[in-house]
Amino acid sequence: MAAPVTVIVTPGPPPSLDLHGPLTHRALEAALAALPPCTPTLHRHTDTHHTLELPPPPFPAGTLADLLAAPHSADTAPGPRRGAGRRPHSGRPGFADAPEAVLATAPAAPLQCDVLLDTLARPGAGLHVGQVYWRWHGPLDADRFTAAWQSLADREAVLRAALARPVRDTGPRIAVHPYAAVEIRRHRHDETDWDTLLADERVRSFDLRHPGPLRIALLDDPPAARGGDARSTRILITHHQVLLDRSSIRTLLGAFYRAYLADGRVPGGDRRPDVRDHLHWLGAQDLGPARAYWSRAAPVPGAATLPARPAARTTGRLGHGRTRHTLTATEAVRLREWAAQWGATESTALHAAWALQLYRPAADLDASPRPVAFAVTLSGRGILLEGAEALPGPMRNPLPVHVVVDPASTVRRLLDDLTCRVLDAAAYEWVSAGQIQAWAGTSPAAGRITESLIVFEPPAQRERGYGPGSGYGYGYGENAYREELAAEGVRVDPPEAVGPLTGVPFTLSARHEADGSLVLTAVHDRTRLSDNAAALILSQTAGLLRELPFSAEGSTTVAEALGLLSGARVPPVTIRPTGALRLLREAAHPGAGTICLVPPPGAAPDCYNGLAGLHQGPEALATLSAPADAADFLTGLRPALAAGEPLVLACFSGAGALACEIADRIAAHGWYPPFVVIAGAADGGPDSARALTLALTSATARPG
Repeated sequence: MAAPVTVIVTPGPPPSLDLHGPLTHRALEAALAALPPCTPTLHRHTDTHHTLELPPPPFPAGTLADLLAAPHSADTAPGPRRGAGRRPHSGRPGFADAPEAVLATAPAAPLQCDVLLDTLARPGAGLHVGQVYWRWHGPLDADRFTAAWQSLADREAVLRAALARPVRDTGPRIAVHPYAAVEIRRHRHDETDWDTLLADERVRSFDLRHPGPLRIALLDDPPAARGGDARSTRILITHHQVLLDRSSIRTLLGAFYRAYLADGRVPGGDRRPDVRDHLHWLGAQDLGPARAYWSRAAPVPGAATLPARPAARTTGRLGHGRTRHTLTATEAVRLREWAAQWGATESTALHAAWALQLYRPAADLDASPRPVAFAVTLSGRGILLEGAEALPGPMRNPLPVHVVVDPASTVRRLLDDLTCRVLDAAAYEWVSAGQIQAWAGTSPAAGRITESLIVFEPPAQRERGYGPGSGYGYGYGENAYREELAAEGVRVDPPEAVGPLTGVPFTLSARHEADGSLVLTAVHDRTRLSDNAAALILSQTAGLLRELPFSAEGSTTVAEALGLLSGARVPPVTIRPTGALRLLREAAHPGAGTICLVPPPGAAPDCYNGLAGLHQGPEALATLSAPADAADFLTGLRPALAAGEPLVLACFSGAGALACEIADRIAAHGWYPPFVVIAGAADGGPDSARALTLALTSATARPG
């Protein structure tokens, strides 16, 4: 039996494998024969040190590393043969990709980093993907439609923005490309249905490394759905929140209609300020005052974060659920007038109802004052950057609010406290929840500092994007484009939005309909809350909003307001998973970094315990017990990525494919991918532990 080689996968693109040990050409050919055809480049340094340069992904570098690191006979193929006879060539690799243009980049905003960390562990789940849709009645000129959107992309920097290629010692960066094509797909009514199209577009992943943070789908209505219209088409815009928020889409729609009516060309030049100006503005801010404020205004440990009681039993469900409840126009007016008499808004009334809901599970235990915490969405555009209000970019920002709910105090005092909290937060609405959590001294490993999000969309904001200042040429309002479209036989419905799935277990959004009613929509994580529990929470919140105007006067206490829910059931919520890695050894000092040990399938839970005493480096050693997938590890690695700490992935032979998948996902979300070190067998014996320790010593001694 030939001694196995040690493999260190150096991140790309393209990736390369550093091979240490007695590598035979026959063994390398056999390993390559087990994989899809490719032409790697082999560099020989010594008899026991080679470097294998691979084509760019999706070539399975991890699988090849597993094959080469596994013990095998020098004359026996380590896997099934496919494409036998291929030989790696020496010299420079001939990649098909042309050299990439050098682009100016800027550090991603802290809010963008928060979004990337949310989506890192759950690609394809539709997290932070928003949708806006409407119906187009009448003839739709497909060529002019496409030209109008392409003209926008030529003039809107954000539509040409993407994550820049990861660089060592930096976090994610944003680059604006000179050109980007807008993806537009048109579907016949017999190809798919509307609900399927909505769902499919939401979960279809964005490759954030390439420009194009939105895509457009058109669905022609069947004749039976057209009514009196000669034809009608549903239009769906799906966008990623790492670069665009809902207000951005409304601004872009105003510019699109101008372009469509101008035969597909946007008049004027590039919009300024743009996403680059916003990033540069953020980078120039003095963080001292914001840090001082949020370090004392952040939610305190132990604050109630969900209106439910912890339950050990799991829901047994995956994905997200939605439920809706509507307050009539009369009820909405009554709520608004009731709040106004105390100097508050209806959004503050919703915040107060939610604070009561958060407090109630503990109210049955005792009547002492308790802190509650939730997040509210602010526009992020109230900043001292001229033109920020009409700037398309990722600016809507969820920020934490915490308040002490005292049953002996009055509801009016609760409204005052919440109003002050939100107004104070608005002064620093450009910081992110991740920054606030760090300034408060709360470890990301402890989970989020809030677990619910309240989004209130006032009527004026719903129309933003069509009025003055909404696009190219001030004063081009909704009526103007509607009249010009009508002259072409076209009528368009007002756009509707499907709120994005967020990383929190419960999101409650409120918006006004055209008839004055107030629609409450709850989106919940089914792994934490059942559909029945979410529906109950929403129903009880709506009940409070209906009853408070009748029951709460200036002297009404919080305890009396809580009486409106007397006897109502408190739903269960699954205990929050920690998602933390299991530490085998702590770091020698802050900032030393982490070595994450990935166990091979079927390995013993303690297979890496022997490394804790062997590895002499300062890094922390951490792992998860098998079986664990990439999402489990990426959830556990979130604190290290958020802090920008050095990171290395290491494993015995058999886990290389999983380790490389983790590294690839990290790179796809803007961080520099870690080295992947593979050595030893999955038995975890002393020889394997020593081999992996030696390989780690070599990898961690490298520059960077």
